Amino acid sequence: MIAVDTLTVTIQGTPILSGVSLDIARGQILGLVGESGSGKSMTALALMGLLPHGAKASGRVLLDGTDLLSLPEARMCDIRGRQLGMIFQEPMTALNPVQTIGDQVAETLVIHGAASRAQALAEARKRLDRVGLPADRFPLTRYPHELSGGQRQRVCIAMAIALRPQLLIADEPTTALDVTTQAHILDLLRSLVEEEGMGLLLITHDLAVVAGMADHLAVMRAGEIVEQGPTGDVLRTRRHPYTRALFEASSHRPPAADTPPDGPLLQVRGAVRDYPLPRDGLFHRPAPFRAVNGVSFDIHRGESVGLVGESGCGKSTLTRAILGLEPLQAGEIQLDGQAVRAGERMPPELRRKMNVVFQDPYGSFNPRHRVDRLIAEPFHLGGRPPDAEARLDEALISVGLSPGDRSKFIHEFSGGQRQRIAIARALITRPELIVLDEAVSALDVRVRAQILDLLADLRVRFGLSYLFISHDLHVVRAITDRVLVMRAGQIVEDGPTERVLRAPEHPYTKDLLAAAPELEVPA
Repeated sequence: MIAVDTLTVTIQGTPILSGVSLDIARGQILGLVGESGSGKSMTALALMGLLPHGAKASGRVLLDGTDLLSLPEARMCDIRGRQLGMIFQEPMTALNPVQTIGDQVAETLVIHGAASRAQALAEARKRLDRVGLPADRFPLTRYPHELSGGQRQRVCIAMAIALRPQLLIADEPTTALDVTTQAHILDLLRSLVEEEGMGLLLITHDLAVVAGMADHLAVMRAGEIVEQGPTGDVLRTRRHPYTRALFEASSHRPPAADTPPDGPLLQVRGAVRDYPLPRDGLFHRPAPFRAVNGVSFDIHRGESVGLVGESGCGKSTLTRAILGLEPLQAGEIQLDGQAVRAGERMPPELRRKMNVVFQDPYGSFNPRHRVDRLIAEPFHLGGRPPDAEARLDEALISVGLSPGDRSKFIHEFSGGQRQRIAIARALITRPELIVLDEAVSALDVRVRAQILDLLADLRVRFGLSYLFISHDLHVVRAITDRVLVMRAGQIVEDGPTERVLRAPEHPYTKDLLAAAPELEVPA
């Protein structure tokens, strides 16, 4: 159906893709894997005719014999949506926040002249039903902010398949989703391929995802395809050293800390967090929504604890309460014996004992400030110590960077380097507890392995405790001693990580493990 023949892309003379060749048949899933910057997304943009300004493409991209690279933009506008559909990684940025989901799905049909507005809305309803968003719960009048991450991704899929394209391109469609939602989205994509007869180009850094999904696998490095073939053959033989490196990174586990945990550092007792709901009548207000419902646990000094659960289970709300950003309606949180309360100015000595690393390092930094100011931000809360300059250098060296990086801006670094800078910022106050909120979920497998090794090393060197929030059970297994499983605002299982993940007791934990993709080598 589509044949990519020696596709080459340059930007201002710099090669981005070099001689890429791929074939995708109808009803076939091709997995394209590689680390960040390898050229996966650029390949997708080249197929869609959406290369950035200044890019030049050569070679051929044949769709049923028609070379897409030779077509004018007006013709490509007709092909996009009708013959080629694309699903992007972050659904919230792919959706218009001021348009209803019905209008956004119908828009493709109207723009291509495939239906009147009334007909397009009727078809939009069918597409939303098809992707698991039934009318009784998800009317066309809903807005994106009223949906969860997985539900938004389903809307994006409905938009991409509105005109039943021949090829669907999915660029990291499940990276930010929890394991059960990820499993639902992958099942949906697989069923669309089987029932609609379309081809699917699945772009991901997760080998476990493509192992269970793709018929064929292509491995990309530095703009080139270094290995490709039937998925089972590629995973079994791993002829290219880079393929072997990706495979090893996917199953990588850092060395365990040999220092036993000692004494409670963080204590959470009966934590309750409610949110008021809008009135549903003139004289009636519904009961508040309980996001966190009586949660209790401890984190000991030197201990790494994982917190897992689906989107909406209360992980983020609980995290904000621990950081002193959300008030509790009941219960208490203590750090090193001192109460953590939102709305009150936290004593500087308490604030210094706890810091946080977020999922998106670029989004958590001011791009107009240089690295030295970004890392020193925690000092603004408790005063700049006399040894601040020495601490800046120490923090950068600790995370594998150099003091010379202090004068650079955040855009000058890769994703993995930005996350190292985020960890350096967390270290600058010499904390005892670091909260890591999906800190490696957006990183490719090799960079993820490097960051996990770094965290394991820092934990031993500085005696750190971690609260590691993640939807990736493989990461939790690699970095934590104990795991808490959260569902609907409650901790439903708590125990040593290996015991919980090997022999779970609660049905919900069993469901999470069943939904997590496993990287298995075909016999």
